[in-house]
Amino acid sequence: MSFVADLVRRIDLQLDRLPLSTPLPLSPSPISSPQKSKDGSSKQISITSETLQISELQRLVKLLSTTSSSRPLLKASRVKRILEQARFSTPILDGALTNYAVELEWLLISKATVQTYGLILNTLLIQNLPLSNDIWYWDEVLGSYSYTALYSVQTSPLRLWHWSIGIYQDARQRLKTQISKTRHPSLGASSTETDQSSRPLAGRWRQFYGLVKGSVQDRSIADVRHRVMSPFALSRAEARQKRACLKKLREMSATGLGILLNESLGFDVDDEGNIITKGHQTSTSTIIHQEEWKNIMEKSIALMETVLQKVTSPDIGITDFEDTVFASVESDSESVGLASDNITPVPRTTLLSMRLQKILQVHMPDHVSSTQLLATEYGRPPRLVRYWLPGTVLLLSSSTILRILVSRKKEITTWIRELGRTTLDFWVNWVVDPVKKVISTIHHDKDSDLALMSRRSLEGDRESLERMVLDYSIDHPHSVTEDGSTRPTGQLSEAEISDIKKKVREGDLTAVLMAYERDLRSPFIGTIKGDLVRTLLIQIQKTKVDVEVAIGGIDTLLKSQELVFGFVGLTPGLLVCLGVFRWVSRLLGIHKGLAKGKQQGVMLRVLRNIDRTLTASSSSNNGMLSYKEHGLLLCEVDLLLKLAKRIMPSEINREFVEEVGDLIDIRTGVERQLRVVERIRWAFARWLN
Repeated sequence: MSFVADLVRRIDLQLDRLPLSTPLPLSPSPISSPQKSKDGSSKQISITSETLQISELQRLVKLLSTTSSSRPLLKASRVKRILEQARFSTPILDGALTNYAVELEWLLISKATVQTYGLILNTLLIQNLPLSNDIWYWDEVLGSYSYTALYSVQTSPLRLWHWSIGIYQDARQRLKTQISKTRHPSLGASSTETDQSSRPLAGRWRQFYGLVKGSVQDRSIADVRHRVMSPFALSRAEARQKRACLKKLREMSATGLGILLNESLGFDVDDEGNIITKGHQTSTSTIIHQEEWKNIMEKSIALMETVLQKVTSPDIGITDFEDTVFASVESDSESVGLASDNITPVPRTTLLSMRLQKILQVHMPDHVSSTQLLATEYGRPPRLVRYWLPGTVLLLSSSTILRILVSRKKEITTWIRELGRTTLDFWVNWVVDPVKKVISTIHHDKDSDLALMSRRSLEGDRESLERMVLDYSIDHPHSVTEDGSTRPTGQLSEAEISDIKKKVREGDLTAVLMAYERDLRSPFIGTIKGDLVRTLLIQIQKTKVDVEVAIGGIDTLLKSQELVFGFVGLTPGLLVCLGVFRWVSRLLGIHKGLAKGKQQGVMLRVLRNIDRTLTASSSSNNGMLSYKEHGLLLCEVDLLLKLAKRIMPSEINREFVEEVGDLIDIRTGVERQLRVVERIRWAFARWLN
């Protein structure tokens, strides 16, 4: 309803720019004194009555204005109720109203006409989508042999039922004809009925069976086409016929939409209050007199009424429909002119109000019901017809399924219990616990730190290595010297002890390694008399300290990436939950409508239809679209906007709506519209492919 709402809002703003006469004061002048008229009534009463009527008209005009930006269209019942509340041309004293009151009445009628106009356009567009869906259904049936075979199976009981009803009616008619032929002229109807009732029951059934058999043979001979064609070919012919009827109904609706858009309310108001009409065939404009907008409203009302009455007539063509509509509008204008010549004519505003109420109360509901009847007759089969086969299979196998469920009650109960337990454990272990760990990591909880070893392990082993090396150095002071000579004194100084501790912290065990190398020259003697075993154990302690240092580095690295590991542990559970939720959502029908990929395919197909409509347009119309082509274009554009709103982001959708506004502007010509289609195709290719 986007471009319809914009159109209604634009026309309503044009009506607000119409200059009206200077209004009367809303209260009588305090210095004025009542003056008696010829019949003795007071002029003060007249002014007060006119003031009340003008105030009421102003209030009703305000109710019909497009004050809401989101919902500019009112409901049909509300528009009708406002028209019923209005009092048009009420006789007051001498039977004349002020010019301002008369123009307020016309403004009220104009705004009600605009609202009715928008409601009719919206109704035609809304009814177009089911017709398009049914046409696509028949295209799928005709486009695939498997779908055609499925349709033949689905509709076979229906065809058998119609054939049986036809045979029964034919046999019954034959029976009545035979009775009338065998009746004796001298016998009355009562005696004939007595003879028929006196026959045995078996004889009467035998006679009826013979008539049925003869009717079947005669129908088989008469319907040679059905005998030659297979049921598969008959189904395709039926689908082709129904698709053609739906296309014709859609073209008629599109033609009515194009006529209303091009011939109704086609005017603008300039800054000086002059009305400018825009022709359909050419782009020229004509400035007309101020009073002509009333004639435009009368013509628009007659056009809307005629279109609603004639648009669902399937027995006329497009050209005949256009000629019928314009001829009816022309005759309606002549009848209005004759009515205005009467001695006591009914006010024009009253007549137009009654016609608008009739359109809202009678013609629109009748049009909707007629379109629904035709769509039901030629549209896709009902759900009962399409799904009778699986429903029958399910019904016939229901007892077997119930027996299997009863016999395996314990197993099924166990499966359900285990499924619930597994689901709960998965939720707790793979979703809840990882979330708790991530939250504790964000809060920097010390208890949640990853640790590959205890915090004091490295310090204790390093101190033990220092003591072991220091004790060995004190026991073998000669190992401290670089040349290994014996020291003159057997004790180490404080400086030497500090130097040994410093070297051990840095990982330097030169003194121990030199002694180890010296004892390794004669390993047996070094093992028995020397310190080979002791130096070997010191090196083992050194290796242990080095391993702990490496593990400490890895531990620090893991702690710095603890949040990453927490999210990695949480990801599988979230992915599984998301997949299950989407599957259950689609299974339960929470996500309505088409999938995104299919919506994009439909959008591309709609854009193709728009391109075909523009390309196939006739060039005899000064490079502009005809009524039917314009209506088809707007129907496709309306569907395109609805699909784009579902899959496009809001900022992209605004740009798309702007491009569509250029597309539906037929005043630019077909060539520019085709260039707009090309721009839409490459600019929004991401959302179309």
